[in-house]
Order: sequence, then structure tokens, then C-alpha cells
Amino acid sequence: MRAEIISIGTEILQGEIVDTNTAYLSRKLALLGIELDRHTTVGDNPARLVSALEEALSRSDIVLTTGGLGPTVDDITLYAIGSVTSKPLVVNNDIAKLVTRYFKNRGLVKMPQEALRQAQIPRGARWFKNNVGIAPAILVYYGRKPVIALPGPPRELIPIFEEKIIPYLREKSIAGKQTIKTKTIKVTGLLEAEVNRIVKDLFSAGTGTALGIYARLGEVDLKITSKAGNEKAHHSQIRKIEREIRRRLTNHVYGADSDTLEQALGTLLRKKKKTLAVAESCTGGLIANRITNVSGSSAYFKMGAVCYSNEAKACLLGVSREKIKKHGAVSKEIAYDMAKGVKSLSKAHIGAAVTGIAGPAGGTKKKPVGLVYIAIAGNKITMVKKYRFAGSREDIKQLASTATLNLIRATI
Repeated sequence: MRAEIISIGTEILQGEIVDTNTAYLSRKLALLGIELDRHTTVGDNPARLVSALEEALSRSDIVLTTGGLGPTVDDITLYAIGSVTSKPLVVNNDIAKLVTRYFKNRGLVKMPQEALRQAQIPRGARWFKNNVGIAPAILVYYGRKPVIALPGPPRELIPIFEEKIIPYLREKSIAGKQTIKTKTIKVTGLLEAEVNRIVKDLFSAGTGTALGIYARLGEVDLKITSKAGNEKAHHSQIRKIEREIRRRLTNHVYGADSDTLEQALGTLLRKKKKTLAVAESCTGGLIANRITNVSGSSAYFKMGAVCYSNEAKACLLGVSREKIKKHGAVSKEIAYDMAKGVKSLSKAHIGAAVTGIAGPAGGTKKKPVGLVYIAIAGNKITMVKKYRFAGSREDIKQLASTATLNLIRATI
């Protein structure tokens, strides 16, 4: 069973809003074993939507649309579906009653007549009640192929899909006998090309299993996808590849699925019964923010100090003014003294510090934009690492924060 999703709305096409519906539906269809072939976005243009529907139905077994079911003139989805399926729009009295009741229950004396447009559906269509909004979901057949029209607002689409459409797909055996499960292995400290070189032979893992690689800012995701008929088979297929990935990438793997690097670091600090303090310059508090985004981080995070100016580095962390003048604020010497200073100030087991040039101004030939020093001061291990990052100011700050969290993790 192969499907397509058509998102309808000029506001989506022009980038005014982000289409989260398609991402949600894609995940749900995969879990049902329905293979998704394409995503299409069409503006509020009747002729173009008719063309998109005709193309989708010519190559797919099921088509889902999102949006365009409202009462205004630019809500043209059902008109287009009716045109393609040769089923004219007719008023459904039951839906009309629901629309009228909706306005009456909200104390509106007079209901806009345009609201009743939502009661006009293709002749012979099946409809599913919307318990959040007004517009119902509509099911129309084109031959033996179902076309399912869903409301656009996610707060309406998600419950109606979960409560009505998924049971329908299972009832009619449209959902595949095999389902699709995924697991994402989270990697940091390596570039995408390096990860690819290490695991590239696993991309052709075998029947029923696939591996994908996706680069993020400072991180790489390896997504294992399993297609099988039961949970035991899914687990076996995924576990086999996951075990090999972890063996090859060792400590560069920090977690899976929804895990974050800051969560992984927090878990490790708890396990080792260590406390942490951070001194930040170029990252401006981003590292402390990420650490404290984890619930319960007060058990291991002592403090964060944003020492942006040289005066703050000297007064708060005890960094020598002479050293700053001699080596510059962005140097391995100052990074190390910042780490020692915040460790001493907080009485933490580990002090970490970052100093660098986030840009776009402030760089020189000797110290270009993107130059960052990260230092760790512990009771037994101390180190300073030099990095060269590229990108916007925000990119460099994010990359520096990720590198700092990972260096602390690696040190522990």
C-alpha cells in the first residue's frame, strides 16, 4: 500500500507557516506499514489542486489531504476532490446541524451563512466528526482508491486521525501487514563524512532493514529502519545493526531517539557522583542553559558564570590581567585559567570553560572567526582543546556548546 500526502494552503507554500502535519502523518503511516511515496504542497488554486490530485491518484493507492476544509472562499479542497472523483458537492444535514450547534453553544446570536459551506461534501462521501473544531474529515473513493481529507489545524487533525482514521485504515485492511519501526543512534564528536566512512557498509544491511545518515549542527544521526511483521522481528533487526554501530563508534555514541547530549552528560555525572561548574565567554550562557534544561540538574550542576568581558574574567574567576594582555582573551592559557577559576569558585569536581570568537566581526588573520578554546579542570585530568568552527554567529555558539558538553562527557 503506497500513499501520498497533499498539503493545501498558500501560507504553507510561501513559508508563512511550517507544515507539521505532514511530518506527523508520515510517522503514523510508517507505523501502520503504509509506504509514503511523496509529499506535495499546493496553494489555494483550484486548477492546480485538481491537477495534483489527479497525478497522485494515478500512481498511489491512497491520498491524504490536509487543509482547505474551512468556510472561506480559499477553502477549495472538497470542491477539487468532488471534481476529480466526479461527485458533486451536496449539503449533509447532519453536518449542518453540528455546525449550527457549534455556533449556538458559543452564544453567537447569528451564525455566518458561510459556515454552512463546511456541510457541503461530495455525494456519497463518508465523514468523521471533528470533536475539536467544525470541519469533519471526509472520505471519498476514486474507484477503489480512498481519498481522505483532513482539517488543517494540527489540534484538529491529530485527534481526528488518531480516533477515526487509524481505526478505519485497520478495519479496511488498508494498513500493511508489516509495520515500520525506527531507532535513531545519536553521534557527536565526528563529522558526517567520518561517520559515513566508518559505517558505510551497513547502509546495505539486508532485507527488511535500512540505515540512513543525517547531519545536524555538531551531531550526526544514524537512523535504523526495520520493516517486519512483529515486535520481536523489529527488535532483532534493529538490535543487530545498533550493536555494530556502537562497537565501531564507541564513545562517540551518546544516546538514542529523543536523548540529548545534555541528558547523557547529566546521567554520567549522577553515575560518577561528580559536580560541574561552567565559565562561558563566547557562548554567553548557552551551555548552562542546555545543562539546566534537564530536570534534576541541580543535583550535579553547581553554577554557570558568563564572563564576557576581560574585567569579569579577572574579577570573578581570578584570571591574571597580565596573562590576558599577553595571550589575549581567546587563548588556551585563558581558557584553562577560566576553568580552574570556576572550579575553585564553585567547589565543583569539574570546571569547564569556553572562550572564542563567534563573529561575524572581531576576527584577525592570527585569530579568525570560529576559533574556540575549551578547557576542562578536574582533580586528576586537565586539558585544553582548540577548535575551528564555521557558520553564523549562532552556529558557532551552538557548535561550541555541543563541543564543550561532549568534551566534559569524554573527560569523565
